[in-house]
Amino acid sequence: MDHERVLRDVTARLPTASTVPEACQWTVAALARHTPATATILLRVHDRLRCVAATGAWQVFSHVPATTDGTPTRHRPEPSVVRRVYASGRTAAVPDVSADPDYLPVRPDVTAELCVPVRDPDGHPIGVLDLQWSEPVGLTPWRETAERLADRLGARIAALGGPPAESRSEKLLRHAATFTAAPTDWDLTTAAIAAARDVSALTVAVLVLTGRRGPRLNAPTDTPGELEARIRAELAEAGPVALDRMIDRAHRYGSAYTLGEAGHPPTEEYLPLTRAGARTLVAVPVGTPTAGGVLLVADERLLRPDPTTVNLIELLAGQAWTCRDRLRTLARLREQADSDPLTGLRHTGSFGQRIARATPGRTALLAIDVDGFKDVNDTYGHQAGDRLLVGLARALEGALRQGDELYRTGGDEFVAVIEVSRPEEAVRIAERLTEAARRTGRTISVGVALPRPGETPERTLHRADQALYAVKRHGRDGIHLSAA
Repeated sequence: MDHERVLRDVTARLPTASTVPEACQWTVAALARHTPATATILLRVHDRLRCVAATGAWQVFSHVPATTDGTPTRHRPEPSVVRRVYASGRTAAVPDVSADPDYLPVRPDVTAELCVPVRDPDGHPIGVLDLQWSEPVGLTPWRETAERLADRLGARIAALGGPPAESRSEKLLRHAATFTAAPTDWDLTTAAIAAARDVSALTVAVLVLTGRRGPRLNAPTDTPGELEARIRAELAEAGPVALDRMIDRAHRYGSAYTLGEAGHPPTEEYLPLTRAGARTLVAVPVGTPTAGGVLLVADERLLRPDPTTVNLIELLAGQAWTCRDRLRTLARLREQADSDPLTGLRHTGSFGQRIARATPGRTALLAIDVDGFKDVNDTYGHQAGDRLLVGLARALEGALRQGDELYRTGGDEFVAVIEVSRPEEAVRIAERLTEAARRTGRTISVGVALPRPGETPERTLHRADQALYAVKRHGRDGIHLSAA
């Protein structure tokens, strides 16, 4: 193999390439005339190495994550030679791919792989050139040829302005994946606002959402820029009526955007934004008028958003709202799984997790039993018993302090978990519970226990139960503190 001829042939047309994809396509096409290897060029686009040109395989990977921490999971792709070379900036020559755990198969018959970094003139990796053979090959001469070729390609890419920009479809895919992976409403709102700014190229995005206490502004940026800070202040000063008008306008008439022409006054709903200095605005309805809001994307520059951009923001807003509904549905299901369906109190499963975190000497367990509950059921029926339990649960909750927790652990059995500084404080809380029960026309018996050092939560609860039984033996309607 005349490697100098390979270099001449491959690089002959590089100076005339007018685009980066064209330069990459000519490179792999010329390589294919000299070697049966699969040739792939991947360049960094945002956080991924995107396949810009390839030849010689039935399938190639369209993109590969640019970096790896070496710990694959169900949601994180396996490491690859390509990722390794890009991250390290060092060539990888793999004479036996079956011995390299990072090999990503593109053909079933591949035996050897050569991957070299493509660098910019400053020496920073911007992508890789990957070659894979299915027949015996001397990797040493090909290594030098591929590295020289990658350097020439890198220089041409730099002269053409660097790797291609992320396409709109790629942005949509990236942001949609971020929405799907968001674990909380806060993370989802943050991701949606970042996506709106990214797709629109405008500087500010805020959400105005409806709520039980009226519309509210969602702008999770910790350090807002000047325009965002002014918009927040103007919207806060405008008040809920003005925010409701913005939401109503968006849902009544649909998305809207400015034309970027000076001298045309805004409608009344958007006066707070113009007072803040916004000269460009995209307004997109989110959700429904009663359970949604409006996404406002703005800039102090006088720009002209195009309809396609507005459509993309609408798609992202719809995807974000769908993910928000999913998060809230999951939260409701978790709450139902952790809650007693009759009283709404948390039940045994979540109680077990809570007492496992009990602090010796600080966390008190109050075992509570309803006096004479069986008589109510036997005399008046189970529906009367259920009403009694619901009313008593509300009364006991009302008697507890902020942060205290009440669980239903059995038919007429409850447990309160409270944080106290000394046993006498736990007894005072228990007295408040007995008084609250009496006001409903019923009485309760309460056993109190504080965890001992080294004691299991189960043992602490057993002592609280024993203290409760002591109250029962002495006539009910009382409190007993287990010995420390």
